[in-house]
Amino acid sequence: MNMTKNVPSVSLGNGYEIPGIGYGTYLATRDQGIDLVKKSIDAGYRHIDTAFLYENEVEVGEAIRAKIAEGVVKREDLFVTTKLWNTFHHPDHVAKVFQRSFDMLNIGYIDLYLMHSPMGLQFQGYEYGDMHPKDTEGNALYSDDDYIETWKAMEKLVKSGKVRSIGLSNFNSEQIKRILQIAEIKPVNNQIEVNPGWNQKKLIEFCKSHGITVTAFGPMGRPHRSTYGNKSALGDSRVLEIARKYEKTDGQVILRYLIQLGTIPIPYSTKEERIRQNIDVFDFTLSDEDMLIMDGFQSERTLPFPPLKRHKYYPFDIEF
Repeated sequence: MNMTKNVPSVSLGNGYEIPGIGYGTYLATRDQGIDLVKKSIDAGYRHIDTAFLYENEVEVGEAIRAKIAEGVVKREDLFVTTKLWNTFHHPDHVAKVFQRSFDMLNIGYIDLYLMHSPMGLQFQGYEYGDMHPKDTEGNALYSDDDYIETWKAMEKLVKSGKVRSIGLSNFNSEQIKRILQIAEIKPVNNQIEVNPGWNQKKLIEFCKSHGITVTAFGPMGRPHRSTYGNKSALGDSRVLEIARKYEKTDGQVILRYLIQLGTIPIPYSTKEERIRQNIDVFDFTLSDEDMLIMDGFQSERTLPFPPLKRHKYYPFDIEF
């Protein structure tokens, strides 16, 4: 695996490795999406995160193929993650929608395929369309598909050779235990919200004890939508003070904090300078004292999925 920009790799426990930071592409669509993924690869990112939900797999694939054609990277230098959306939890739908993602990306193989959440929603067909189906009163239309059966269908994808590793997203410790009890192929990753306002230390430790890596989405506390009381640590005087000490930015301090917590952050930015700064976080280490200061932001998650709170597999009703 390329050590571009001195980004260390993290072992997935199945022989593969994942770069220790990635570029998140939620909101990166159409021409801007192509441009941003190209810029991220030029800046040294070798780990790109997308999902069927983001409606940008075509653009991500186009940007990757362009950079391979330019000779900037080889396919094997890159690690690409995409995800199975909630409306495709029925085992009969998994292979077909995976093939759609596979074809839209068009990069030869997918490195990691995640179940986007444990909560199934009613199937709406394979085209982009209503990914958040609701009844006439505006209530989410749940499916009763058991994520255990969804997982078994995902295991078959690995056997097809089209995807190398499979994992989870937004799963709690009890749900992960249920998967581990039946898994022929163990999940290698759980992608969850982690930021200074919601540091998930207990869930990270649980995952680590089971050989499961943790990818951190929303690492900056989702400053574009500071909802639910979790205010971004960006711009906070305490973080800026730590940043001055290390001659880094507040964003770099936050990402370093998440790396030292044991996660793989996937920051998203549209600003070229920020994209470059966000990967330049492996040449300093926060002291124990600084880590304690960063722990002090703990408040609540920014993305509690309020429309899904009555789902039988809603993951956020227990501590971790």
